[in-house]
Amino acid sequence: MTMKFGIGQPVPRKEDPRFLTGRGQYVGDHRFPNESHAIVLRSPHANARIVSMETDAAKELPGVLAVLTGQDYVDAGLGTVECVTMFPFLMGGQEGVQHPFGALVCGDVKCVGAPVAFVIAESLEIAKDGAELIEVEYAPLPSVNRTDEAFSPTAPRVWEGTESNEAFTFKMGDSGGVETALSHAPHVIDATLTNNRVNTNSMEPRAAIGLYEPGTQKFTLYASNQAPNRARQDIAGSMLKIPEAKLQVIAPDVGGGFGMKGVFYSEDVLVLWGAKLTGRPVKWIGDRQESFTSDSHGRDMIAQCEVAVQDDGLITGLKVTSDYNVGAYLHPAAGVSPMDFSELLSGVYAIPAIDATTRALFANMGATAPYRGAGRPEAAFVLERMMDIAARRLGLDPIDIRRRNLVRAEQMPYETALGLTLDCGDFEAIMDRAIDVSDWHGFDARKGKTEARGKLRGRGISVYLESAAVFNERMEIRFDPGGDVTILAGTHSHGQGHETVYAQMVSDFLGVDYDRIFLIQGDTDKVAMGRGTIGSRSMTVGGAALRMAADTIIEKGKEIAGYLLEAAENDIVFEDGNFTVSGTDKSVNIVEVAKSSFAPANWPPHLGIGLEAVGDHNPQHGNFPNGCQIAEVEIDPDTGTTVLVSLVVVDDVGTVVNPLLLHGQIHGGVAQGIGQAMLEDMHYDATSGQLLTASFQDYAMPRADDLPPFTVEEMAVPTSTNSIGVKGAGETGTVGAPPAVIGAICNALDVDDIPMPATPERVWRALQSRKSAKG
Repeated sequence: MTMKFGIGQPVPRKEDPRFLTGRGQYVGDHRFPNESHAIVLRSPHANARIVSMETDAAKELPGVLAVLTGQDYVDAGLGTVECVTMFPFLMGGQEGVQHPFGALVCGDVKCVGAPVAFVIAESLEIAKDGAELIEVEYAPLPSVNRTDEAFSPTAPRVWEGTESNEAFTFKMGDSGGVETALSHAPHVIDATLTNNRVNTNSMEPRAAIGLYEPGTQKFTLYASNQAPNRARQDIAGSMLKIPEAKLQVIAPDVGGGFGMKGVFYSEDVLVLWGAKLTGRPVKWIGDRQESFTSDSHGRDMIAQCEVAVQDDGLITGLKVTSDYNVGAYLHPAAGVSPMDFSELLSGVYAIPAIDATTRALFANMGATAPYRGAGRPEAAFVLERMMDIAARRLGLDPIDIRRRNLVRAEQMPYETALGLTLDCGDFEAIMDRAIDVSDWHGFDARKGKTEARGKLRGRGISVYLESAAVFNERMEIRFDPGGDVTILAGTHSHGQGHETVYAQMVSDFLGVDYDRIFLIQGDTDKVAMGRGTIGSRSMTVGGAALRMAADTIIEKGKEIAGYLLEAAENDIVFEDGNFTVSGTDKSVNIVEVAKSSFAPANWPPHLGIGLEAVGDHNPQHGNFPNGCQIAEVEIDPDTGTTVLVSLVVVDDVGTVVNPLLLHGQIHGGVAQGIGQAMLEDMHYDATSGQLLTASFQDYAMPRADDLPPFTVEEMAVPTSTNSIGVKGAGETGTVGAPPAVIGAICNALDVDDIPMPATPERVWRALQSRKSAKG
């Protein structure tokens, strides 16, 4: 394919041929001479003291190269993992509770799956045999296995010597204003809403390969990671305590991340340490059960909500007190979801007073961290469910109560009650478009046909806000002597299609043929700096940095073109990939300009060698993707089986770079949101703390036949927060789908709420309870 001007075109992904033909290169596909294999021995207990550990038999097994324990780790002087996201501005001067931990546990284990030993061997089979020979004596201790129990005064303490299981608390808003609103409102609607714990289940499990070169004392890590530059910084500085220049991190093709792979894990450190000790490459590939027990999980929070409502549906105050279960070992990014949840509790609504208290609580469970949406889905769920519950209890129309409270387009820029400034958006127009596309007003006729078949039909709507564009970013554009272009990206593509969309952007900016543009990413020795791909930021921040790099290249190109065309630089104009002397037909293409800049001799010194530039974008404000989803369901009252029959999405993600890839992003996010609403649940035994859903035999994932055909439209309101006008697009699907789907199920059942996931059993029980209540 040869094309120049790519923004806005539905270009098929450059990446697809190699992935669809099995030519992707993931961590597990890399082989090294003399490589060894490793296994992690994990705790079978939710809370226990390690009384003793006998490793001699494992060490003596032929083929075992090393058996490493938590005590070995401490003796080696290696570092600990700390949470870096307990944001001071939300903590009101209070101190959070940290319990830093090493890559291997020493002393007490605090959850099922905690790593207690690392076995390195000639083969994977020998490593497994060696791990089975390790004898660990545990003294089990009482454990906290439920979110709603963690804050009880009588609950066991996850960490000994602490007054409670509170890790940290974020506070935002106007508590006095909310109390006034609640005391004066004719209606106060209260509800307890739960966001269930889910697992990421990326198609590629986590994996790591460690190498060490004793001559240069340099480590190399191959890791399935979304942010390799950040991983290098943290592992080198905090864990190995070496200069960053002595660690190269390579993130090759990555089979899904969704936030879970946004930081380093213990195994990344262990393979590097093991490589140095054994003098051989060390490979660890997680299996699916390890993914369930040791990957960070998502969501898991309970919100106590009160809304002050006037007779006409106007909301004058919102109070939300929430408990986030952050597990036992505080993840480095544990504060992200609680913070984003707190900040986004205004959503798309002009609520004048909000009081948000968000507590993070320890429990003897796996760590929670950002999972696609990271706090924004939880906030949208609280707001949209409270809208539906208020409408039902007060006899109001669910559309009318939303319309009554939406921020209007003419109010933009709008400062929310929680201090966010929304720069643009037309929430009402998007909602109205979704209403039209879904044929909202034809619902009664469809419901009648469903009921004639003996089933129930319901509809649900969510109008939601997301936030994007966190952190700054650096991008580099280089022409090579032959005229091809290389982009060196600080972001990381693991399904997003950056190889395609960045090429479209540069083709648009510089007029270079699309098929002459290539991408380098995921190698810290090649990409000097980068924040990775998290938080729907790549197009908004990385794309804006790319625009800045392109602008710098154009300015430098004008100077070179002026020399080549024997004209003043000020007389050179750039358009459609060509530099032209204004008012003449004299021109030179940017590719020829680039080639000329590599002249080996007789080249003016002031023009420099080569044509390249770095772009840095430092967003002063985030941007706010938003949208509306409308779902319809049919329910079999005899079995509780729910079928999602339609789902409409209308999203505003600003300027659309590639509508084909955009729709793919939205489809994937919606599918994950539906999974949380109807199927997925990480369930721990309430007594033992054992994870009962540690395989796909027990943990239900959405399949193609669980999903209806999606109707997706975009309604762009470009943002002014970056030079392209683009807003984040990677997470709106997970933000809007759960409340729309649960709203539809509740509408069909004629109930206030139903816990997620709305399994057939829960739906059937809700129906029976409703029948009993009616007598």
